[in-house]
Amino acid sequence: MDEIDSRLVTQLQRGFPVTQQPYREAAAELGLTEDELISRLKKLLDEGVLTRFGPLYQVERLGGAYSLAAMQVPESDYDRISELVNAFPEVAHNYRREHAFNMWFVVAAASPAEVKRVLFSIERDSTHPVFEFPKLREYFVNLDLPAW
Repeated sequence: MDEIDSRLVTQLQRGFPVTQQPYREAAAELGLTEDELISRLKKLLDEGVLTRFGPLYQVERLGGAYSLAAMQVPESDYDRISELVNAFPEVAHNYRREHAFNMWFVVAAASPAEVKRVLFSIERDSTHPVFEFPKLREYFVNLDLPAW
């Protein structure tokens, strides 16, 4: 990652323009063309420097629901269950952890009932209990990490 990429990543963590031509506006702030910015983003994603570039939504404000869930998955069955969990379009992301609960994932759906249906289906299909950890309170943490 060069200095321009570092500035790009740092700037985009702080926000992305919501305009007719957001890439052009973001590029101008960095002294780049729109094509240069898009090319650099694609390269950072392709190389795995960035794993995701996109908006974060507050699903409840859109009328939906989500919940954090965890499972205790035997290592010998981890890949199969991971594929099963990830096959649900409602699973936003799935993380492996070194802990008794070694699989954590978020389910986002149109309603709380739909979240429950997905969690039940995962439990039924995997034959392993799913533990739900619904949000009780929301905190805003502005995580702004300089990319250098």
